[in-house]
Amino acid sequence: MNGNGFGQEGKVGRVFEVGNRGWPTIKCPEVGIDTSGEAPLSSFWRSPVTQPPSGVIVGHSNMDLDCFGSIALARLLFPGYVALVSRHVHPVARPLVTMYRHHLELTSTKEFRGRAVDHLVVVDTRSSDRIAEYLEVFEGSPGSIDVFDHHPHDSRDILGARFHESRLGSNTSFLGTLVMERGIAMSPDDATIALTGIYADTGNFTHDNVSPEDFEVAAFLRSAGASIKLVKTFLSPLREQFQVTMFHEVLNDLVRRKINGHALLLSYTEMDGPRQGLSAVVEKVFEVENPEAYFGVFWFKHNRSAVIISRNQKDTIELDRIMGAFGGGGHAKAASALLKDVDGPELFEKLCGYLEASLLPAVTARSLMSHPVHVVTDTMTLVQAAMFLEEVNHSGCPVVGEDGTMKGILTLRDIMKARKAEQMHAPVKGYMTRKVLHASPESTVREIEEILLFRNVGHLPILEEGRLVGIVTRTDYLDFRRQEKARAEAVRESLG
Repeated sequence: MNGNGFGQEGKVGRVFEVGNRGWPTIKCPEVGIDTSGEAPLSSFWRSPVTQPPSGVIVGHSNMDLDCFGSIALARLLFPGYVALVSRHVHPVARPLVTMYRHHLELTSTKEFRGRAVDHLVVVDTRSSDRIAEYLEVFEGSPGSIDVFDHHPHDSRDILGARFHESRLGSNTSFLGTLVMERGIAMSPDDATIALTGIYADTGNFTHDNVSPEDFEVAAFLRSAGASIKLVKTFLSPLREQFQVTMFHEVLNDLVRRKINGHALLLSYTEMDGPRQGLSAVVEKVFEVENPEAYFGVFWFKHNRSAVIISRNQKDTIELDRIMGAFGGGGHAKAASALLKDVDGPELFEKLCGYLEASLLPAVTARSLMSHPVHVVTDTMTLVQAAMFLEEVNHSGCPVVGEDGTMKGILTLRDIMKARKAEQMHAPVKGYMTRKVLHASPESTVREIEEILLFRNVGHLPILEEGRLVGIVTRTDYLDFRRQEKARAEAVRESLG
């Protein structure tokens, strides 16, 4: 890995200019120059020659929508190259492949067997085991290999390859920035395939790793004629009756566990044999239940294999690292692992044990709350309370009695009611809100979020053994989220 966030195996030279967040900028100057005497990547890129070299584009095994979106744009960057299709296509991508197989001119590995490859372009993976099915059908080794990928924690072990890396939400977006820079025109079909890949891999632009570039490329694809109607059709989950049935079975088997302060959802399901489409079931459960993280374990009796599929919405939980311990991988927010010759119940308990041992304690109210707390007493007049709130620049604060116990909350809204009634010299206890939701110092951020955002509470008192020890406001919560995002970006940059 070089100092700019992109690396090469056994090569020298800068591959891309990179933005200050470790993302590639849309500017893309000289590409792939090295000192080995091998032709630079720029000699293959959009070459005007009438007979292009024997170039091939491949994605990872079990190809998903982002993989096909990447292939669609790679074909524009490398015209004349053959796009190979894996023997395994993810169920969610099959309708798209059915519609666009001829447009993408997809070739099977069986049809390509025994042919030599001058230049291999790999998209949406950097792991050799995920392209093994292609390498085994080539005649000899490819003359050169260039990898375009956005999985920062996957193994970078494709020998002799030049690695072009990004941290965008979608790998399709990464290639889209290059298409935009080079001013390459595209058909509405290519734009639709690419936009579907971006929507799929960014969770409809809701994942935390979504970048401004993802939105820029999406806008570019819409302007090129991408069909939102078709995108919605391709993203529709639970297409088969089996998936609907499995979805309801999993809902009945859900286990909720709080591990180190994290509210996790787990499920264990036994099946006769593997079935395609389980990821869509997990996605739907995750969407409906909205946990911090969800781990679905599916064990197949006939061959004693299993798959763990996980989804997550917390920056402090990195699923790719967790699944890596079980031989899998993926993203921080979506990852999986396939295991062979395992006992199902034993695997489930091992997963729970690993989570307990590896997850860092969740952030609690003690870290968020402001203290000491500005308070007013229940015997103060509303005039005195209003002057105090103006002095401390607060929109509300807890009300305490003479013994220091909390009696309620007084807000500017309460004071406005008294002012309209011309009762500003009345005591605070006559206008304060008495029924007050509160939390403990050990309440998690998730629990606090539920109260602040969904119970219409702006000031959340923190009580310990009945005594007021702090307060969390919406401002405290928003500040924490901004700091959390900044910390996550800093960590991603340090890894890049």
